[in-house]
Formats: sequence, structure tokens, C-alpha cells
Amino acid sequence: MTVIAVNLGSAYAGVTISGTRVVYPAEQREVSLGMVNDGKEARLIQAWIDTGDASERAETSKAPFIITPPMSRIDPGKGQTLRIMFTGAGSVPQDRETVFWLNVLEIPPKPKAGVDAPEHYMQLAVRSRMKLLYRPKGLQGSPDQALDQTHWRVVSNGKGYDAECTNDTAFNVSFSDLSFKGVPAQPSVSKGGMCPAKGKATFPVAGMPQADGKLVVTVINDFGGFNPREVNSSR
Repeated sequence: MTVIAVNLGSAYAGVTISGTRVVYPAEQREVSLGMVNDGKEARLIQAWIDTGDASERAETSKAPFIITPPMSRIDPGKGQTLRIMFTGAGSVPQDRETVFWLNVLEIPPKPKAGVDAPEHYMQLAVRSRMKLLYRPKGLQGSPDQALDQTHWRVVSNGKGYDAECTNDTAFNVSFSDLSFKGVPAQPSVSKGGMCPAKGKATFPVAGMPQADGKLVVTVINDFGGFNPREVNSSR
């Protein structure tokens, strides 16, 4: 028997997670995340949080969180709620959001014993990974207004164009697509990214800059919704 863990996304998973991200307000004692097994067989679930290194596992994670239960069995048609508790007061910046990652590893059952049961088989474990945003108390502004306070600059990279984002706010700006206004986004070039709180980042953009210098950024909000917004850019 061989077990392989892969990041395949929810389309290949039997367990559906209620959300695409987790926001953890510092004033809350804990937050919860629900899951439902939509498959026809029981699933074993392991959950942990990492600090941004995808190679971190539950036993090596340095993230200041506890998840209960860390492992559980979910029968077909049943659900499970994960409780997430922050344990690292003082270990993260208090003037901005900090990004962690929640991992959910789904392990299918072994083939049933019997005459036709295979002697050798491959067990495919599906790993889902989503952002967990730790949000300290008293941050100035709001996540919905953060994009309006970012600054964008378009530069040539020799083969095309990059968009440099400067974010002076306390909130991370996550987006699903980035394109020049009037130019369709090309997923292979401009698919997804995040302009970090009080930081900078650079992203490739397909096509040519338009005369008005505007970019279209499809922002992802706290609830996983998509909101296309226009922003100005300089050269």
C-alpha cells in the first residue's frame, strides 16, 4: 500500500469545507470552521496550521495555534467542526494582520477486505490549504477600504509588464485576478496573489498598459466573495 498526499483542491475531495479562508479577530477566544463529508465513505481528517512553509506538518509547525480535534473521522453525510485557538499573544505584530495557513488532510479508507480486494493499492490523500488571517485589535481602517489606499506602479520586465503594489495599510489585500483595464485577464499570467499589509509585492500582468493607466483587481473579501475594482497605476 502506498499513501500519497497531494494538493488537488475541493473538486477531488469528499469533504467540503465551509469557506475559503479563516479570519481570526484577536478579541475572540476561538473561531470555528465546519466541514461536511459529501462522499459515500468515511474519511479520516488531520488539521494543522503552518506559518507559510508548506512543508511544515502538524508535528513541526511553529504556528501559535491549537486545533481541536487535530484528527477526526467523518462518516458519510456527517459533519465536523474545527475549533481554532490562538496561543501566541505577543508573538506576532500587533500593527497589522499576519497570514498563517490552515491545512486539512483528507485520507480515504482502505479497500474493504474480501476476495476481490487488491493486494497492492495506492491511497490518495487530498490536502486543502487556505489562509488564516490573524487580525489584532484596534487596527486603523478596514479590510474593505484597504485596496483604495494601496499604490500600484507598472514596470517593464523585458518580456512584458509587472505591477508593483505598495500597501501601507494594516490589512492584507488578496485578489483572484489582475489585469489592465480593457484587457482580459490571462489566468496563466495574472492569476491570484496578495499585497501584504505594510509591505510590497510584484505580480505579472498580461497585455499592454492602457492610456488611462488603470488596473482591474478582483479582490477577495473576508467571506470569500469576489469584487472587481479599478485602481490607478503609475509608470
